[in-house]
Amino acid sequence: MSGAAAFVLDRATVRHAGASALEAASLRVAAGECVALVGPNGAGKTTALRALLGLVRLDGGRAEVFGRPSAAWPRDELARAVAAVAQREEPAFPITVDETVALGRYPHLGPWRAPGATDVAAVARAMRRADILHLEGRWVDTLSGGEWQRVRIARALAQEPRALVLDEPTASLDLRHEMELFELVADLVRRDGLAALVVSHHLNVVARFADRLVLLAAGRVVADDVPARVLEAERLSRVYDWPVAVQHLADGTVQLYPERLPLADHGEKESPS
Repeated sequence: MSGAAAFVLDRATVRHAGASALEAASLRVAAGECVALVGPNGAGKTTALRALLGLVRLDGGRAEVFGRPSAAWPRDELARAVAAVAQREEPAFPITVDETVALGRYPHLGPWRAPGATDVAAVARAMRRADILHLEGRWVDTLSGGEWQRVRIARALAQEPRALVLDEPTASLDLRHEMELFELVADLVRRDGLAALVVSHHLNVVARFADRLVLLAAGRVVADDVPARVLEAERLSRVYDWPVAVQHLADGTVQLYPERLPLADHGEKESPS
């Protein structure tokens, strides 16, 4: 890993109603690194993000952002350091696209200072990078799901953070915009030195972009390594409870393919003759 630690979970445990949502989970994301958090539904991925952002209480272990305990960060300071895009969000009131993206400047402005030239430029730059300049002035309730998702990404970029946390960022995006988003994240990591932590179910995509994959199952980290060493057929078949085949490509990346079950395993019966 390169650079200083942006995010650290060290044997972090989170329990809900006595059950472990996260159990002694450890991970580290450095500045200048993209890490994807993967695993089946209910594995603890979103809980891990919330623990890192100080949004849930730890029952054990520690969570840090840039060397400071997550829970100790004032929320405005944390928003200047980390931009987060949650898995789901609905517009709370009528607002236009450019006004939404401009909200990303709020941590820098506070409640009283009016936006200046720096803020206007940051908003325009974020909209351009998220490919939504053509949506300027549109009401957000007229957008498609994919357009709304890109507006939310632009708002995060307008914060000009040191780190990004993205929970299923390509939900509702078509193939082109999904790939463009990951290319953008990779560029921010490589060129600007941001740390990026991405939760995604799209294993084949993150395998091409992430420096490391952290695989969670039942709240525990079961693998943390480069994609080619995490995406092993036997391990994935066990974690996802479904047979998986893995192909190693010429460029060094891997792609996985869920297999079909034999007809009998679906409980199919032959029709009576």
